[in-house]
Amino acid sequence: MELIEIASADDARLDDYRDLTDTALRAVSEPAGGLYIAESAKVIERAVAARHRPRSVMVQRRWVDGIRSLLVEHDVPVYVVPDEVAESVTGFAVHRGAIASMHRPTLPSVADIVADASLVLLLEGIGDHTNVGAAFRAAAGLGADAVLVSPRCADPLYRRSVRVSMGTVFQVPWTRIEDWDAGVEDMRRAGVELAALALAEDAVPLDVYARDRPARVALMMGSEGDGLSGAALASADSVVTIPMTGGVDSLNVASAAAVALWALSR
Repeated sequence: MELIEIASADDARLDDYRDLTDTALRAVSEPAGGLYIAESAKVIERAVAARHRPRSVMVQRRWVDGIRSLLVEHDVPVYVVPDEVAESVTGFAVHRGAIASMHRPTLPSVADIVADASLVLLLEGIGDHTNVGAAFRAAAGLGADAVLVSPRCADPLYRRSVRVSMGTVFQVPWTRIEDWDAGVEDMRRAGVELAALALAEDAVPLDVYARDRPARVALMMGSEGDGLSGAALASADSVVTIPMTGGVDSLNVASAAAVALWALSR
């Protein structure tokens, strides 16, 4: 681990960490550059444990000792910066001390991800990174074997997704469905049935569905505004709903995922 003192926010070696508050820019530049950002020692630790490779680390002086043990197997530059430089570069107050620029891993195929999975969470068209991260945390904590994300779904490795997930995006096997029809066909060949969580008059209550759930099932969740797309609903073997009271018709998508995963994993 090479410690490099940097005193200027304009130093080009810090470019990986620049303007992280610009969601639109990062959503384009991170995948294209093959990088993602891991924020905080805990998240970096989980990323490294998942055999993801760091490219560099930016850390404030008082957090250096906490980073040493995480990078014993990695020869990467560690840029030690004053607090004001970290904030100037990233655009926010870096309270967690350390941020790592990580190489993106090669994602497995849909067929490989579902090959041995009995419970899959499928996120379709969810654009909010916070909801994606929270859904991954629910998947990790409530027994999902894998997560699939649709072509239009927000990036699970975006900084906010990773942080909200508490690093569980590195714990649960996942991949992106590049082509919806091909992904559905891969699931069908693996014997995975698709259950759409949606509001519909003919939807089966979750508790009823859970009592006789298929041996292998992918639970499809859509965005909070539009819900599941027509293509997703058309591909579903069943439509399932969570019975609600109090005049509330639905839950936040991550909360709904947690409830449904808990019911289906029992």
